[in-house]
Amino acid sequence: MMHNPPAHRIVIVDDHPLMRRGLSQLLELEPDFELVGEASNGYQALDIALEQAPDLILLDLNMKGLSGLDTLRALREQGCQAIVVILTVSDNPNDIRTLIKAGADGYLLKDTEPEQLLVLLQEALTGQQVFSEQVRQYLADSAQENDPLQDLTSREREILHLVAQGKRNKDIAVLLFISEATVKVHIKSLLKKLNVGSRTAATVIYLQTQDK
Repeated sequence: MMHNPPAHRIVIVDDHPLMRRGLSQLLELEPDFELVGEASNGYQALDIALEQAPDLILLDLNMKGLSGLDTLRALREQGCQAIVVILTVSDNPNDIRTLIKAGADGYLLKDTEPEQLLVLLQEALTGQQVFSEQVRQYLADSAQENDPLQDLTSREREILHLVAQGKRNKDIAVLLFISEATVKVHIKSLLKKLNVGSRTAATVIYLQTQDK
């Protein structure tokens, strides 16, 4: 006889009663989810998390008293193992960065379609980080800005590394078992991608990325 796996235990933390009611009604539609607690502030959330040991906590960001960020930190400090997904109206880049750095497992906006929200929560419970499309786009853009070498091929990175060590084209060709003409082609390509006009400028960019 087949047994259904136990439902995932979920806690909602939000200081708006209407939001909590809407979320609880949505979660009730999903047989895989069991709502085991609702909190209207961070302090209640800490108590419920200790008492219920939920699998997932849906956490609002802007709450009176203990903010979502402080609640998340406190949950992690008290050893809470639950997956914590932020559900907020804020798409502020600073909030996104701060919450992810503090250990949030996802960052979803409150204008997410209900069906999509359920899908994303299911994904979060499999261990994936989940983000609303706007948030995902911001993170992708931010990663690209932070890594100026993003567009270089592995061979171009290898050559730039040797250029930064002061190696000449002839030396690089010998070290990499390629022709000097091929080295020149790679260097021309990487200078174009980095939008610089000289090996020295490319070296400066490379060294800055190593300092991060």
